[in-house]
Amino acid sequence: MRILVVEDDPLIREFVVQALREEGFDVIHAADGEQALSWCGRQAADVLVTDVKLPGGIDGWEIAERCREQHPDLPVIYATGFSPVTPRPVPNSLMLQKPYHPEQIVEAIREVTNGRAPPPT
Repeated sequence: MRILVVEDDPLIREFVVQALREEGFDVIHAADGEQALSWCGRQAADVLVTDVKLPGGIDGWEIAERCREQHPDLPVIYATGFSPVTPRPVPNSLMLQKPYHPEQIVEAIREVTNGRAPPPT
């Protein structure tokens, strides 16, 4: 299962990527909206995990909207360290509050994929 992780903080991004790879996921990562949209245009991910607030003109909401133009059923997990963020009513999505534990992101992926993610190791 391929996961696209979009996170501008390099330490958090590396932490999440490593945790997901240890769980058996194929992980693609991007530092901003431009990189994420480039990936979405080239290859499909099974799940999008994106920070809501990103540098530049493209936020996590827009990344999800634009990736879903090509892949309408793409599950999305939004992460934010800012509160309060009013979640948008996006079907097949979850909101995680930072900081979160690696098990939380893995469990969120299992939830949005209805258990299609690899079982815990």
